[in-house]
Amino acid sequence: MQEAQTTTDVDISVKQYRLLAEFRYRIREFLHFSEQSSREQGIEPQQHQLMLAIKGLPAGVRPTISVLASRLCIRHHSAVELINRLADRGAIARRAGEADRREVLVELTPEGETLLQKLSLLHWQQLEASGPELAHALNNVLRRVDEAKVGV
Repeated sequence: MQEAQTTTDVDISVKQYRLLAEFRYRIREFLHFSEQSSREQGIEPQQHQLMLAIKGLPAGVRPTISVLASRLCIRHHSAVELINRLADRGAIARRAGEADRREVLVELTPEGETLLQKLSLLHWQQLEASGPELAHALNNVLRRVDEAKVGV
């Protein structure tokens, strides 16, 4: 029986380091833009992410605090704090679920919709400008991963 390789058993080439570094740079470049854009609109980046998570949930997924915390990869109490801050600003509102009145659903207010639309348009413009470089960097990393799978 063959033992699984550990990460110390595998060599990483200089080319692989460069591919990963370039990909990480392109991701960070976009995230920096996103963080800066959010702050220029008067909200914190995680608040923007929460609003986007609410609006962009897959069909049939209910916007509960637990679901939103999961989508943001944060703890429940951290999601509650973000929700509280956005509710105080008037960007989101809570409502009870229809079937289970104990369930708390979170939705964007008209003000929140306007703010999210403005930020989303800025992000789409940024992706149009920098997306090709990000996609190229990702494709280079994925190509190297595919080569490694076939033993090239």
